[in-house]
Amino acid sequence: MSAPRLSSSAPQDAADDMSSVGVRVMTARQQLRSSGLPSEMADLDARLIAQHVLGWTTERFLTDVHTVAPIGFGAVYERLIRRRIAREPLAYIVGHREFWGLEIAVTPAVLVPRPETELLVEAALEFLANDAGPVTIVDACTGSGCIAIALASERPAATIVATDISGEALTVAHANAARHGVADRIKLVRADLLSGIGGPVDAIVGNPPYVPFCDRAVLASEVAHHEPGLAIFGGEDGMSVIERFVPQAPALIREGGMLMFEFGRGLDEPVEELIRQTPGLTLVELRRDLQGIPRVAIARRPAGGG
Repeated sequence: MSAPRLSSSAPQDAADDMSSVGVRVMTARQQLRSSGLPSEMADLDARLIAQHVLGWTTERFLTDVHTVAPIGFGAVYERLIRRRIAREPLAYIVGHREFWGLEIAVTPAVLVPRPETELLVEAALEFLANDAGPVTIVDACTGSGCIAIALASERPAATIVATDISGEALTVAHANAARHGVADRIKLVRADLLSGIGGPVDAIVGNPPYVPFCDRAVLASEVAHHEPGLAIFGGEDGMSVIERFVPQAPALIREGGMLMFEFGRGLDEPVEELIRQTPGLTLVELRRDLQGIPRVAIARRPAGGG
């Protein structure tokens, strides 16, 4: 997302004096800390929002931090800092988030990509070897398209069908795919999970909604009040969408193909049981994150279907 345009001719207002960029960022840091953000997060967010407004890289910020702020910077910067104080996610304020080394554009129509989801990409790439030749993948609940784009970037022979129930999310995903030069290999389909998708495919991946409704009260304000609930909540126990998603998969996956999806903390036992009870799937692994928490389910459709 491009930086806000600063006027070089607009009259200076009360927010624009001869303070340096560094002084303004120091003030913003304190405001963010006072609002309750942890110190490290407040300091980082104040800097990143400043870089966004100025259109500066981190290197330039460190070099020019003591220069006088350009006219117009103060008003724009303070407005964005107020949005962060109100707990709007930083990614929505600056318009992007890094995922798998790629800059992914985000809007309030899509979830902000999380580092944990990269574990799903890693698992898929292990199965989809670089020398495997042409493969077809379905990415359910694609949102920003981050998973599909990461896989397409790493596997040039892959063709991907990415689904989402939200048309607004698909618009964001299309823009991201085009930006990263993979739009010709990602077909975006408005669909509820795997509804209407044809097979056979080599792999199905997905990050379905999995947060229980009862956890809303304990979620960070950034998530509970700003990110799309349709992409977050998975019913009373977090399993309602997963329980529809998993049984749809075997009919689409070729023999030897894989189903891989992310799930939430505490859902490992119901996810494992669901896979075991689904004809045509065999559980391979529940992969854990760096904290040792089960995060990604990996299942296979065995030869012969079962």
